[in-house]
Amino acid sequence: MTSRALPVPDGLDGMRLDQAISRLFGLSRTAAAAIVEAGDAVVDGSPRPKSDKVAAGAWLEVRLPEPQAALTEVVPQAVPGLRVVYADDDIVVVDKPVGVAAHPSPGWTGPTVVGGLAAIGHRISTSGAAERQGVVHRLDVGTSGLMVVAKSERAYTGLKRAFKVREVEKRYSAVVQGHLDPLRGTIDAPIDRHPHHDYRWAVVSGGKPSITHYDTLEAFPAASLIDVRLETGRTHQIRVHFSALRHPCVGDLTYGADPTLSGRLELTRQWLHARALSFVHPGTGDEVFFESSYPDDLQRALEILRD
Repeated sequence: MTSRALPVPDGLDGMRLDQAISRLFGLSRTAAAAIVEAGDAVVDGSPRPKSDKVAAGAWLEVRLPEPQAALTEVVPQAVPGLRVVYADDDIVVVDKPVGVAAHPSPGWTGPTVVGGLAAIGHRISTSGAAERQGVVHRLDVGTSGLMVVAKSERAYTGLKRAFKVREVEKRYSAVVQGHLDPLRGTIDAPIDRHPHHDYRWAVVSGGKPSITHYDTLEAFPAASLIDVRLETGRTHQIRVHFSALRHPCVGDLTYGADPTLSGRLELTRQWLHARALSFVHPGTGDEVFFESSYPDDLQRALEILRD
């Protein structure tokens, strides 16, 4: 077991213990609940039930299972809500629902895109690590929207190169707190792991170059709907960049979102959706474009903001 101890951040104040552990350590709710039920989590020195609420600043100590060896096999598992937008012999484009990881990883016991594709009979490329076959880019578990997965070796090679040289256009919709000034702009700020909280990322001097372009589409009293285009693809890039501007994605408690606003909008995750994806098809050489509509929870939040 690996022991970890850290204070509960402000963004998780009032959250259930199992949910807080899930958010802090990137675990599924099931895995987090199992840790609490096994007595491997204490708050301010005392064990608590998984349903207990945690307070900001409380000292959370957790004993985590040792990371499992990298998975060598993708286990087919039906994924409700995973929609195939397009498929041929080279690629499959999916609309990923929230709560689904791109691929298996240590500590994650929930559904994955590659497992869902295997369950419906899609053979995918074996290039790369076995548990990441065909995966050329990823979305956070808490982010919904479009992903492309390689099915052939030539597609894997071609798409990996295209992402690396920034020939793939990824567009996101996000609702961020407050109003951006200017309404349209570019955020050019390096990102790396947070110096004090290794479950988060941050704008850090000497981090990897990270560039985000945005345009305000609609302004509400407390928030703004924006269109976002990524020039680079760092982990949590959109979430980190807008948090650094003090305009975090609504619902993103990990990066400083207001929990009161999140509750009013009935959100249990960040308002962030991979809306559009375009690239040169690695088999045909044609430019292809895919678009996704907002899922029900994000659409409902927008309607509340517009009322």
